[in-house]
Amino acid sequence: MEHSAVHLWVRTEPFIVGTLPLPPPAKFSLHYLRKISTYVRTRAREGGFPRLFWPTWRHIACGKLQLARDIAWLYFEIFDSLVPRTPEEHLEWAELVSSCTCEEDVEKQRSKLSVDTLQFLLFLYIQQLNKVSLRTSLIGEEWPSPRNRSASPDLTGKSICHNKTWNDCSHQAFVYNHLSNLLELLLDPEQLTDASHSTHKSLVSPEAVQALSFLIEGTVSKARKVYPLHELALWQPLHSESGFSKTSKTFSFSKLEAWLKCCLTTNPFGTSACLKTGKKLAWAQQVEGTTKRAKIACNTHVAPKIHRIVVMTQVYKQTLAKSSETLVGAHVKIHRCNESFIYLLSPLRSVTVEKCRSSTLVLGPVQTTLHLHSCDNVKVIAVCHRLSISSTTGCTFHVLTPTRPLLLSGNQMVTFGPFHTHYPMLEDHMAKTGLATVPNYWDKPMVVCREHDDARIFRLLSPCEFYVFVIPFEMEGDTTEIPGGLPPAYQKALSQREQKIHIWQKTVKEAGLTKDQRKQFQVLVENKFYEWLINTGQSQQLDSLVPPAAGSKQAAG
Repeated sequence: MEHSAVHLWVRTEPFIVGTLPLPPPAKFSLHYLRKISTYVRTRAREGGFPRLFWPTWRHIACGKLQLARDIAWLYFEIFDSLVPRTPEEHLEWAELVSSCTCEEDVEKQRSKLSVDTLQFLLFLYIQQLNKVSLRTSLIGEEWPSPRNRSASPDLTGKSICHNKTWNDCSHQAFVYNHLSNLLELLLDPEQLTDASHSTHKSLVSPEAVQALSFLIEGTVSKARKVYPLHELALWQPLHSESGFSKTSKTFSFSKLEAWLKCCLTTNPFGTSACLKTGKKLAWAQQVEGTTKRAKIACNTHVAPKIHRIVVMTQVYKQTLAKSSETLVGAHVKIHRCNESFIYLLSPLRSVTVEKCRSSTLVLGPVQTTLHLHSCDNVKVIAVCHRLSISSTTGCTFHVLTPTRPLLLSGNQMVTFGPFHTHYPMLEDHMAKTGLATVPNYWDKPMVVCREHDDARIFRLLSPCEFYVFVIPFEMEGDTTEIPGGLPPAYQKALSQREQKIHIWQKTVKEAGLTKDQRKQFQVLVENKFYEWLINTGQSQQLDSLVPPAAGSKQAAG
């Protein structure tokens, strides 16, 4: 079989979920990662290789790379979240951690965790995707260019993939340009020169190629079935191309590298393919009198379940509400949506929100990462495994999350409040994504990029400002209250407010008003209420809940 029949591509998820959208620590360079690769092999009996245990990584990260313990755990836990596990396993871990009574108990539980060492090294290396180079910035490669825009167009032909985390063309270019380094990182030390480089005689183990399957997968003759890289590389008809020797049970470094570069192509299930050839969804209304055109696309009609992507852009001045099989397990990108209320009430794999303004987003449980970038005055309500925020102003987050929210660079006036809503299928969706009500670290954000005093970056919502959020749609399901309840201070504030309402109602009832007086009083209250709706902008949300005319009805899907 000719190698042209084999199509390899870079997997999207390690970059969308796995790479933090900030420059990596300086010591995640190839030089230090090579040292780690050698070091862990000498500590195989101490939990270094082939599985890297948390205590060993903590020792390396804190003792040798000079990382703070929280940052060391952050990278370890992010990679661990990429490992396929059942929802039940996630819930078991949540139960173990929530039962711990002190930090020492938590460390004991963490000490039992291990990750694939070689894959973890690759994971650390791809953090370089977001490394900012002064030299490349000066010559323009770090900035949007016509070439980059054409590589990842949106539904209007313009780019929405300046963020490298979502740009599969950047993923492909990164792996292609760094392939030699990635392979060298996986080599046994004896296969390297004294300068830690490969030679034309270097041999790559099957275990190393299996580790590379973390980043690369493919298919044969454009068949729909997707195979991990190592299965294709070890396939008998491809041995001569991939460089595998049955005698030595290893791959030739040079042949393997050449074969990979020859077969590497654009991800058929990536963002670019979704935007170019994906199914267009008529979920949003087109608002008259504006040049903004709402566009939503997905690849769920062709992509395997783990490769689902949904992209929506320019939803403007409307309410969009969906609970759809199209969304289940999908990576969702919400881009340039303004003055809208968006409800995506399905279990989601990941969500990225970029360049949105003055909008409210209510999301179903997000199994991995929920990330906001360059947003202003956006309210997000969600249960998620991890929340990360960068370059936002005046945004509010009502979240339930088992990890500390990450405040990256460029944030101002961020507000955190407890998760404060529910819909009938919420607990069922949480079970499907392996998310529990405890532990819940919504009120313990971690400032990863410390630029100013923390008080200028974020605050916790005051109980006196707190109100529950009601999702205004009927659905089937058993959830009738907020999962996990509310923190005592916020529940107390609600109870006190309800008590005031009861006192007011009692006062009105006992006022002895005549029928005409009651009617006049009712009109006065209603007028004041309508005035409040207009002044606060709440009238737009109510108006947008009115079902559209038959000709412009949002499509199912």
